[in-house]
Amino acid sequence: MFATARDLFYREGFRAVGVDAVVAASGVAKTTLYRWFPTKDDLVLAVLDSRDEEFWTQWEATAERYVGQPREELLAQIRWISRYIGGAESRGCAFLNAAAEFPDPSHAVRDKVARNKRTLRRRLLSLCMAAGAADAALLADQLVLMIDGAFAGSEALGKNGPAKVLQRAAQAAIDTALPAK
Repeated sequence: MFATARDLFYREGFRAVGVDAVVAASGVAKTTLYRWFPTKDDLVLAVLDSRDEEFWTQWEATAERYVGQPREELLAQIRWISRYIGGAESRGCAFLNAAAEFPDPSHAVRDKVARNKRTLRRRLLSLCMAAGAADAALLADQLVLMIDGAFAGSEALGKNGPAKVLQRAAQAAIDTALPAK
């Protein structure tokens, strides 16, 4: 049931998919769903938690291959994110999608989105600092904008639009901001 909700929310939108659609697609009873998730918002938050965990697990797996090599890790993180965005199953960033669907800044979903994006910026900033960027905050912000722009652009203009140049754009920004090897 959870995997079904996760898939439906990502493919069709959090607001577009009702609890009845999750129940019908998963074959579980509505009472079972509500036993685990008392409200639809609880289910949405759990789905976002799952997506967050999946993203950071991949990030950590990449980081483990580049211990002590922050420049190379930055590029490797961008590479896997770019491959994810270009993948056949990708429908953009679940967190940006959620932010668009939950406009109330005080909603718990918006808090979850903000935490994910703050973590992305913090991790990029840490790598930029470790790599020796003169203005690490500027480079981290540029990379966040490129990543989020590629996610959004892949939905608006297709995977063969500007999103496909994420790696090249990030490489140029990194090469400009970091001391030559």
